[in-house]
Amino acid sequence: MHVVTEYSEFVKVSQPVPGVSLVTLNRPERMNSMAFDVMVPLRAVLADLHNDNTTRVVVLTGAGRGFSSGADHKSAGSVPHVDGLTRPSFALRSMEVLDEVILALRRLHQPVIAAVNGAAIGGGLCLALACDIRIAAAGAYFRAAGINNGLTASELGLSYLLPRAIGASRAFEIMLTGRDVDAAEAERIGLVSSVAPEDELLARCFAMAQGIAAFSRPGIELTKRTLWSGLDAGSLEGHMQAEGLGQLYVRLLTANFEEAVAARKDKRSPVFTDER
Repeated sequence: MHVVTEYSEFVKVSQPVPGVSLVTLNRPERMNSMAFDVMVPLRAVLADLHNDNTTRVVVLTGAGRGFSSGADHKSAGSVPHVDGLTRPSFALRSMEVLDEVILALRRLHQPVIAAVNGAAIGGGLCLALACDIRIAAAGAYFRAAGINNGLTASELGLSYLLPRAIGASRAFEIMLTGRDVDAAEAERIGLVSSVAPEDELLARCFAMAQGIAAFSRPGIELTKRTLWSGLDAGSLEGHMQAEGLGQLYVRLLTANFEEAVAARKDKRSPVFTDER
């Protein structure tokens, strides 16, 4: 049964297929902008999913025609626990809420697939980049919008995440010009891994998620961890040692490798128990 849990009217969670949780930003009339009325419950959702052992993969998407349009200048919502604060402290707490959402996506045990169904603008682009995999609908587009608003294009880790996703020169150009990147270009430059027709986007993401979920849980979690840590590695040698320890950890403490060999011999799908 496809049960939908509402953390608020603006964030919904469901498990459309076993092992896969779908998180939907549900404020389509505002193109799922990053108002605090949306981001605070999203932060709570991610905290719960972090400890939800029935969820093997998370898919993040938006309702309607937008993935997320970034900052909401008309209806910003309310930040919790700010009574009595001065304006500078209030601003710091506000940014902290948004920062925590980006970091929570990266820190989740589970891989996160962004199903970018439409516009991903400003902070919405940051949300997509904080996910581990991005798949775009054919009509989706991306914009580092801060520069267009008389601000900097750098926010919520964008100047860190975007160069690592598409390379420094392209990131500089996109952030300094504030131009739109459509889905076809996003796929060509590696901002997204693939593009799907609008009506096939979620099905594509769910199929990928189920394939990932069939693998070893520690194998998937350690792979996500080492991929992210590799982006920050100070040296190849140091990172190779960390990778090797992770490989040995799963190899020696589970019978997964033996099961994979046996499954190939028997021409069947492996069943990983993550135990020995």
